[in-house]
Amino acid sequence: MNTVLLTDSHCHLQMLAIDTATVLAQAQAAGVGYFLNVSVELDEYPALKQTCAEFAPVFASVGIHPNRAANQPTSVEVLSELASAPHIIALGETGLDYFRNPADRVEQQQCFRQHIAAAKQVNKPLIVHCREATRDTLQILRAEKADAVGGIMHCFVEDWETAQQAMDLGFYISFSGIVTFKSATALQQTAKQVPLSKMLVETDSPYLAPMPHRGQKNQPAYVRHVAEFIAELKQVDLTELTAQTTQNFFRLHGLPDVSL
Repeated sequence: MNTVLLTDSHCHLQMLAIDTATVLAQAQAAGVGYFLNVSVELDEYPALKQTCAEFAPVFASVGIHPNRAANQPTSVEVLSELASAPHIIALGETGLDYFRNPADRVEQQQCFRQHIAAAKQVNKPLIVHCREATRDTLQILRAEKADAVGGIMHCFVEDWETAQQAMDLGFYISFSGIVTFKSATALQQTAKQVPLSKMLVETDSPYLAPMPHRGQKNQPAYVRHVAEFIAELKQVDLTELTAQTTQNFFRLHGLPDVSL
């Protein structure tokens, strides 16, 4: 039987100071075998495409982070065309962030709606960023019928009620290193309740390094700490959590069944 490999469902390889080959080798040594390299602006597209061509375990998304929505106008047509490429498996990172740019709400919401429309056109899931914008995020997902494609609630920090509403719309709940923080007791209770069948794990590297690396630059290898913490929290075997979250990732993105 093959070794079960973890999936880092959200990382930014292009932002790491270490070369990609070294990053992936370190991750694979930690039992992490698959990676979703997430876009935050369209200018990254050529680099993300090249990384996918060079490294088979790496998949990519295309999208514009809500914090950059006001400065990088796009269209459904542009997003759909870029997302049609076979190496692109998701639209995003998109969504709403009222913490950093509360003045850009109109632009963020318009951009978010464009991403949802493009995702529906190419039939690929969404990667949703939500920060201090829970009500509007869920309202737009419902209004634009995002349940037609589903997706990932990335770096989830909300409560159980929000998780339930997102799962009802066909979204998986992805936990980052935040869940390992001592101060994250409420989030830990939510993680206990989210079923493995709807869960993913991520790093969001180079940000949000989990314990025991908090304060350092994050990297995909550290997703193992997130998985180990949640496995202990939920009192399940790490192998079971690894297998389920990796299967979830492949199923969501319509990828060929991974050999576990």
